[in-house]
Amino acid sequence: MTRWVLHVDLDQFLAAVEMLRHPELHGRPVVVGGDGDPTKRGVVSTASYEARALGVRSGTPLRTAARRIPDAVFLPVDREHYEAVSASVMAALRGDGTVVEVLGWDEAFLAVDTDDPEPVARQLQDGVREATGLECTVGIGRNRLQAKLATGFGKPAGVFRITGATWYDVLGDLPTHALWGIGAKTARKLVDLGITTVRQLAETDEAELAARFGPATGPWLRRLAQGRDGATVVATPYRPRSRGREITYQRDLADWTDVRREVDALARRVAGEISDGGLAAVRVVVKVRYVPFTTVTHSRTLGTPSVDADAIAVAALEALDRFPSGRPVRLLGVRTELEK
Repeated sequence: MTRWVLHVDLDQFLAAVEMLRHPELHGRPVVVGGDGDPTKRGVVSTASYEARALGVRSGTPLRTAARRIPDAVFLPVDREHYEAVSASVMAALRGDGTVVEVLGWDEAFLAVDTDDPEPVARQLQDGVREATGLECTVGIGRNRLQAKLATGFGKPAGVFRITGATWYDVLGDLPTHALWGIGAKTARKLVDLGITTVRQLAETDEAELAARFGPATGPWLRRLAQGRDGATVVATPYRPRSRGREITYQRDLADWTDVRREVDALARRVAGEISDGGLAAVRVVVKVRYVPFTTVTHSRTLGTPSVDADAIAVAALEALDRFPSGRPVRLLGVRTELEK
């Protein structure tokens, strides 16, 4: 039998969970974000497919969402309930002892030995539906990268397979940011080199990429574009790579003394959360969103991994010192990157 990787991704997860609780919302544009009040500042966490069709997606400001869809249903984020539902989904995926690597609330990789992965994928969909009432999409590949990207082509509630034989047919002519791991910033740097598609990146000389992105990152980008991924699916318990909090203020913070006080409080709150989870921070990242909507981040690396609130708060304030202080602020965030 052949080893396959399956990527299970729940469809419109937060919105779908809310529709389970409120069946009358099926077929309506549903927006989950903040405390559910679209007159306040905040962003969309998840939008239903009906809302997405009308121009509202994750990250859209709530006020913008309300202007685009005045009759949308706005609901608050209910973290504890979503975590409970997610746990039920993951338990269903593990039902027959399959190796499951949890990536977050709504997605996981599975390692499966079979000669025909599509029926296995549909069985997983049936199992999740029976256990929770939720729909999911399953991407199939010979490695994690292929499976992850296949999921996007199967949405919603479908099954899609990508292998080395079909890689370039499916992805070759797409922009490089279609690859898992390449963001907008890296894609722009690739454009500066004349590289705009996945196929072009796959055919680029490693030495050229290493000269621009470094001896490790350059060749890695080429491997991504070729559909190669050496990582294996592991069943170790899910450990978040970071933990953070952010606040969108309903009134701008114009006094930098207030900004420092808020960052200190956020840092200490995050320190308490990582301490409870038994993980230590190695780096502290501060995010500032100025009025009207310019976002800047700066970070500070800790001397040693720590859960100490004072150490994390000091690092956050040192990072904050790198920001210009003469502009009003609408959002602050503190995120800790955790030891592996």
